[in-house]
Amino acid sequence: MKANTKGVKLSRQNIPYLGAFALVILSSAFGYMTWEARDVEVTVLTIEGCPEGMVFIADPHLQEGNLEYTRGVIDRINLLKPSLVLIGGDFANGDETNFAIQEIWAGIDAPAYAVLGNHDYRAGVDAIGGIRKTMAARGLTLTAADYDVGSLLDDETDPAFADALTRTLEANGVQVLRNEYVTLDVDGTEMLLVGVDDAWAGMADPPAVPETDAFTLYLIHVPDCRADWDADLILAGHTHGGQFMFPVVQQLAEHQIIEVRGLILNDGAPPTYITRGIGGSTLAGIDLRFNSPPEIVLINPTQEQRRLLADDAATVTVG
Repeated sequence: MKANTKGVKLSRQNIPYLGAFALVILSSAFGYMTWEARDVEVTVLTIEGCPEGMVFIADPHLQEGNLEYTRGVIDRINLLKPSLVLIGGDFANGDETNFAIQEIWAGIDAPAYAVLGNHDYRAGVDAIGGIRKTMAARGLTLTAADYDVGSLLDDETDPAFADALTRTLEANGVQVLRNEYVTLDVDGTEMLLVGVDDAWAGMADPPAVPETDAFTLYLIHVPDCRADWDADLILAGHTHGGQFMFPVVQQLAEHQIIEVRGLILNDGAPPTYITRGIGGSTLAGIDLRFNSPPEIVLINPTQEQRRLLADDAATVTVG
């Protein structure tokens, strides 16, 4: 009996159409992820005792391709009239030959403080290096009394790169805290701000801080490298909120089985907020995100800031 090949022929004829359909789907998905990477949200974080009106951002990963977008983020921050702006590291990508575009931070209309991230030291900036640093960091036991990330210091770490970046940032109004603290009066509320240098670079060495009744905030880059400091709040970045949050990963994050975003509350540990950041890793220089839009974190907004956000549908309150 002769085999019936009619169905096979029809299937083969459909292959170009299936390919075209797949191309449309992929193009649409790529377009959506490109759009989401520019759709910055404002997250309202309510923390008792913390000074009002502060803004926290992280991970700008500044480059020519996102320069105008980052200017827009700074403009949006300025519209909020923050009392203070905190930046959680990864200003650079790690492949820069100069830092001219970092002059953009002079546009912030508020006092600004920052820490450096791993990209600002060229540490763990590629996929293999990132995995290696992640595993090495998770193998450490870090406590306030015994905090040692010296084993993460290797030939990748480039202090000269970080020093040059720091000079540019400070020349443009951003004070970089590298294992040091400052005492600030933020609109009448005293705050002890502790900036811990990057752990993946092996440069984190938290300073001894005085006993104080002031609100104590630790600013770090890598959330996995925090410790049981005597802090009222820890702010971290680095994760980009997961950046590509497909359903299973999103569920793991929502149940805090993995800690990549949001307010983390563990018994006996300081509350930690991990921001989704404003930038991220790129594909061929293009920022992409999925179910993890960039964010500006507004802490304890003033009445005026709440009024400014009244029509902002993207605002989420946590805490």
